Amino acid sequence: MTNVAAIDCGTNSTRLLVAGPTGTVLDRRMHITRLGQGVDATGRLSPEAIARSVAVLDRYGAAMREAGVTKVRMTATSAARDAENRDEFFDAAEAAVGARPELLTGDEEARLSFLGATSELDPSQGPFLVVDIGGGSTEFSVGPDGGVSVDVGCVRLTEKFLHGDPPTAVELSQAFSVVRDYLDDVARELPAAADANTLVGLAGTVTTVAAIEQGLREYDRHRIHHFVLTREAVEDVFRTLATEKRADRIHNPGLEPGRADVIVGGTVILAAILRYFEQPSCLVSEADILDGLVLSLLGERT
Repeated sequence: MTNVAAIDCGTNSTRLLVAGPTGTVLDRRMHITRLGQGVDATGRLSPEAIARSVAVLDRYGAAMREAGVTKVRMTATSAARDAENRDEFFDAAEAAVGARPELLTGDEEARLSFLGATSELDPSQGPFLVVDIGGGSTEFSVGPDGGVSVDVGCVRLTEKFLHGDPPTAVELSQAFSVVRDYLDDVARELPAAADANTLVGLAGTVTTVAAIEQGLREYDRHRIHHFVLTREAVEDVFRTLATEKRADRIHNPGLEPGRADVIVGGTVILAAILRYFEQPSCLVSEADILDGLVLSLLGERT
C-alpha cells in the first residue's frame, strides 16, 4: 500500500494531486505558471516560463517526499506538444520531481480526463460529453476510449485574437467564429457528442465561471464540484467579463488575478460549446485528468 501522486503540466497551470492507497485525496494544489506563454507564436517554451513552472515543481517534489509518495505520473500537454525545446523543460522537471513528464497526445488527454470526470457520476446521467478547456487546447470525449483534441484554449485564443482591454466587439466575434470552426471538426470526428445527455466541464475556465456565478470570495471546492452552470448564467458571466477592463475584472469574486487576462477567451470557448451543442447547462467537475492519472496508478483504470 502506497501513496501516489499525479502532476499535470498544462499550458496555463501546473497542478498536483496526492492520494492515499484507496484514492483518498491527501493534497491538491494549483499554481498558474503560464508554461505556454508565447509558444503559439514562437514554437518554443520561454526560459521564464520554464523557470516559473520548475520553481513550482520543486515545491511539489518536496510535498510528495513529505507525503511518502512512491509512485508518480507527471504529464505535459498542449504547450509541450507544440514546443521544439520541450526536452529543456522535461530535463528540469525530472530533476525537480524525480520522474520525467509523459508527453500526452490529445487523445490520451481526453481519455484520462473522461475517466477522472465520470468516476463519481451516476451512469444514468449519461451519455456524457466531457470537455476539458485548457490553455492551449480543448479536449472532447464521450467515452473512456479517447476523444478529440482541438488547438484552441484560453491562452491560445487570447494571444491570437483578444488584444483589446477590454476586447473589441470585432475581436470577440472573430474569436467565436474561430471556435465554431473547431467545433465543426469535433462534431464531424465525434458525432456522438451531439447525443450527449450531460455536458461535463473541466479545468480552470469552467470552475472560475462557477465561482464567479456564485460570488465566491474564497475557493470552495465543495460548492464548485458538481455545480450546475446554466447556459444563461455562462452568457451573463461572459457579458460581464468581456466588457470590463482587466483592472476592473480582477475585482469579480471568484476570479484569480493570474487568470484575469485569459478568462474572457476561456469563457468564449465555454459559451460557444453550449451554444453549438444546444446544451442547456454544464455540470462542473473538479475531478479531471489528475484524478484519471491517480486511478491509473492505483490500478483501477488504465
